[in-house]
Amino acid sequence: YPKVNNPVTYIVDDRNLLAPPEDSSSLEIIMGPNIKPFPKFEALEEDLKALVILKVEDNITTDHIMPAGSKILPLRSNIDAISNFVYANVDPDFPARCRAAGNGVIIGGENYGQGSSREHAAIAPRYLGIRAKIVKSFARIHKANLINFGILPLTFANPNDYDTINRDDSIQMNGIRTQIEEGKEELSIEVGQRKILVRLDVSDRDRRILLAGTLVNLA
Repeated sequence: YPKVNNPVTYIVDDRNLLAPPEDSSSLEIIMGPNIKPFPKFEALEEDLKALVILKVEDNITTDHIMPAGSKILPLRSNIDAISNFVYANVDPDFPARCRAAGNGVIIGGENYGQGSSREHAAIAPRYLGIRAKIVKSFARIHKANLINFGILPLTFANPNDYDTINRDDSIQMNGIRTQIEEGKEELSIEVGQRKILVRLDVSDRDRRILLAGTLVNLA
């Protein structure tokens, strides 16, 4: 297309595309019903109390967590709406229990979050109040997505502790912010009246993101 005087502006010769006006201050952006503002996530608290919302086994995929399909994918720019489908094919009551609990934790087995790299498998659970996932091991890309949206990706220091935690157990993480700030790789948490150790195997940059609550808060 031919250039005009402004070197970064081009004439668009298409009836469906219009070149922006020189003064756009009065323009109104009209968005469809499924385009909503990105949710705000708060920084990590010093003490975190949460409820075990769900316990799953090995090889949970991102499709288990955030199903795809023609009914759900059009909602990808509407986090509030798409969050209603988190774990829909595993536990349809999951979103409602998350909202009732306020803060939630998911317990998982080996290779948690395998499969596609869809970010909504992290964004939507975080929106529902999931603050940590405690598993035996994570799939790499899903772990990175959890960090970017402020969900603590914790692994059992002793994998046998997986067998001792059940749905609706209370999780207390006292001083969790300080432990992360100090760079500790093994963190002490309480499950009911019992203390267990979990590992936070992340970089210094990842720690800053988790403390901020989301990568967006560091921008």
